[in-house]
Amino acid sequence: MELNKVEDNDKRMIVEFEDESIAFANMVKDVLWEDASIKEAAVIREHPYLSKPKILVVTSRGSPKTALEKATGNLLDKTKEFKEELKGALK
Repeated sequence: MELNKVEDNDKRMIVEFEDESIAFANMVKDVLWEDASIKEAAVIREHPYLSKPKILVVTSRGSPKTALEKATGNLLDKTKEFKEELKGALK
């Protein structure tokens, strides 16, 4: 997976996802909203077939980079938990 910073300042960041679906960007956005420091989290897709998905992160306190790092860690924990639940359900 390749990511490109489109915009980056103290409270606002836009990151573009190369070769990823909008579904992945939506998962990151949903986990971002669990953080109380998030003022805005949204997925941007200008054209459904021609553009790459982007995620907008705006924080009220702290940096967007830190919020994204925290969200990706939380997403990883959730996928591990899902994997274990799935194993139990499929026995």
